[in-house]
Amino acid sequence: MRPYIICHMMSLLDGRIDCDVTEQIESGDEYYDALNQLDCPSTLMGRVTMQIHYALSEPFIAEDKTSIGKELFYVAIRAKGYMVAIDTMGKLRWAQNQFDGMPLLVITSEDCPKEYHETLTQQHISWIATGKGRIDLPRAMEILCKKFDVERLSVTGGGNINGAFLRAGLLDEVSMMWCPGIDGRKGMAAAFDGLDADIPPTKLQLISVEKMGETIWAKYKL
Repeated sequence: MRPYIICHMMSLLDGRIDCDVTEQIESGDEYYDALNQLDCPSTLMGRVTMQIHYALSEPFIAEDKTSIGKELFYVAIRAKGYMVAIDTMGKLRWAQNQFDGMPLLVITSEDCPKEYHETLTQQHISWIATGKGRIDLPRAMEILCKKFDVERLSVTGGGNINGAFLRAGLLDEVSMMWCPGIDGRKGMAAAFDGLDADIPPTKLQLISVEKMGETIWAKYKL
């Protein structure tokens, strides 16, 4: 039992997803117009993406490194949708507990310092701690569904978190937008990144294709 999960991304034609470069090519609202059409009240992003767009610049540093050590969760605010951040070891600091009209919810591993979760609780920020060594993504999605009533979730990057959801078999659809530009720089993240070399390619089934301005929007089922 988990949410219906759609990965929604915009990239250059070469697959790079540097937002600063993408916005130089496509500065309209096509990405968000498409995201709204997906009808996903909750949105999830990886630590790096959250650091760039929402978190404070200075990292959280726990004085007491004692881990929370077991699976726990805390519901600070009940809402129809959440802004979900993946932060395995609790490095992100927050100036507020809501973004884009959605309450913040942070997912960590059980190795994350307990002090971090106490800080989130004091800020009235919801959180989930699950998984040793790394976040147990399937279990985290189950908790999101059962305890936070999240039925539909968009995963919006970066490449490593998209790859982690793909590797875990948690994606139901991929919503991919290509804007008319090329990046081409070495070492830039792709829409899906970080998969092991022995993982076979994932075959998708095309649902629809639409032109939005100069951008192409294609939806696929897994």
